[in-house]
Amino acid sequence: MQDRLIGKLVTGCIFSLIGTLCYAADPVWPTWRGPGMNGISADGNPPIKWSETQNILWKVKLENDASGGSPIISGDKIIFQSAVDTGKKPDTASAAQPAPGGRPGRGSGRAPSSIYQFNIVCLDRNTGKEIWKTTVREVVPHEGHHGDHGFASYSPVTDGKRIWADFGSRGVYCLDMDGKVLWQQDLGQKNMRAGFGEGNSPALVDDLLIVVVDHEGQSFIAALNKDTGKTVWKQERDEKTSWTSPVVLEHKGKKYIVVNGHNRIRAYDPKDGKVIWECGGQTENVIPTPVTGFDMVFCTSGFRGSKLQAIKLGKTGDLTGTDAIAWEVNEGTPYVPSPLLYGEKVYVNAVNNPVIYCYNAKTGKPYYVKQTLDEMKGIYASPVGAADRVYFVGRNGVTCVLSNSDEYKLLSVNKLDDGIDASPAIVGDRIYLRGKQNLYCIAETKTN
Repeated sequence: MQDRLIGKLVTGCIFSLIGTLCYAADPVWPTWRGPGMNGISADGNPPIKWSETQNILWKVKLENDASGGSPIISGDKIIFQSAVDTGKKPDTASAAQPAPGGRPGRGSGRAPSSIYQFNIVCLDRNTGKEIWKTTVREVVPHEGHHGDHGFASYSPVTDGKRIWADFGSRGVYCLDMDGKVLWQQDLGQKNMRAGFGEGNSPALVDDLLIVVVDHEGQSFIAALNKDTGKTVWKQERDEKTSWTSPVVLEHKGKKYIVVNGHNRIRAYDPKDGKVIWECGGQTENVIPTPVTGFDMVFCTSGFRGSKLQAIKLGKTGDLTGTDAIAWEVNEGTPYVPSPLLYGEKVYVNAVNNPVIYCYNAKTGKPYYVKQTLDEMKGIYASPVGAADRVYFVGRNGVTCVLSNSDEYKLLSVNKLDDGIDASPAIVGDRIYLRGKQNLYCIAETKTN
């Protein structure tokens, strides 16, 4: 379902018709999936075409960090997390050394032996110039990560007054808009499946920061007081490693925290963390974050199987196998990217491949399936929507722009020289893409 902008000049808050989040007037892309946590820019109108020589407002070189965390935007600030190898060895046995038995990450060799800087970086979104960089921790990570990403595959969240960032085993942090650390909280060390690395982004609801810790130890979800960092409640989760992030929604005046999962999708009560409803049926290694609309929540996963479930809101208890599941599909669902709900259409891609499926959100009827984007070589970024267009970003730097229409219509193919795994951010007539080496601001330029 489409978002609408309510009271823009007065409140600056953007709502989806079913979403709940209203941020302060300043933020314009306050989470990795935007104002409604759904990948939609209600008033955005970025370019359709660009290249390394066309419609690049600015391009800045990033530090040596392969992480795929997506940037957020607040006013004139663009903010993201990074983890940079300093090459320095710890002087003595200390917390800066990896824990005994530190494991390698698949494709990345052994666990690191050098110190990493864990940073929150703020740039001027109009020029790309650095405003500040805060190093919140310097430590040797206790285990490796997947070869496709680094140690900072998270995105922060902001309300325009403060910034919250989760670095997993390296702690949770709250900063002011000038980069000063206001509080930090240690939620313990995570041990990830196959040493794949960490990357669950937090969410805000009322006065709470919601953090999901799914790993090979005891998994849990926690609510921290956003002002102090103190734990308000904590609930154990019967889940192994996942990389999904929580989404906050509201249905008929009641707020929910929905978290995808292999064993169960769960809806939590923000007040005390109690499970309101749960539903089984997803696959392993859950990564995609749900989206909501039409009194439903859409959950998907795509490792060792395929599943897209449209679950009706307003139910309680165990919904597995009940009529609460409005519709589902069992093919062509994403492993890493999250789905996009735009208007009455749900967009997904198959596993991490550039093969697109588009369904009617109300009925599950396909508009089109198995549509290939031939110029792409894999997809990790979640798609975004603006100006009735859908932007799919490929790992090889190719972005395909599609019409948000009943039939497949390719509007443009745009190639950059950088690999891109991070999801785009859209503000007005600009789209921001964080690559492996560079951060791009794409907008219509006077030379075109």
